[in-house]
Amino acid sequence: MAIRKAEAVWNGTLKEGSGSFKGASGALSGGYTFKSRFEEDNSLTNPEELVGAAHAGCYAMFLSAQLTNAGFPPESVHATAEVDFGRDDKGPVINSITLIIAAKVPGVSQSQFDELAQKSKEGCPISRALASVPITLKTSLTN
Repeated sequence: MAIRKAEAVWNGTLKEGSGSFKGASGALSGGYTFKSRFEEDNSLTNPEELVGAAHAGCYAMFLSAQLTNAGFPPESVHATAEVDFGRDDKGPVINSITLIIAAKVPGVSQSQFDELAQKSKEGCPISRALASVPITLKTSLTN
């Protein structure tokens, strides 16, 4: 397998400074600030949003593979990751992640889908990397 790389640079103080990040592929780059992370400034991204994007993307691909391998190739899998970012006694923390899945999968039963969705939550590499965080799965299926 490959080693994937990304980098980030922070300039200045925590509250007045700013950061930028980029992936080695060049397909991913952006900026972030204290306000975009800890307040409601949606003009830039933040690390938790990036974690959510990585998790949603990984999960959607993994579930698609599981469904296909079980004989139910999906028409679509739409994954949303809600990352609950808060604070505990040690400082800022990701409290939990909720994966919201809407899939269109001809021929699969709800119980088969639920089983494969759970298997995917447990097996997707990003879910496994985030195993210390409670991950909840909410699914909806259309045939």
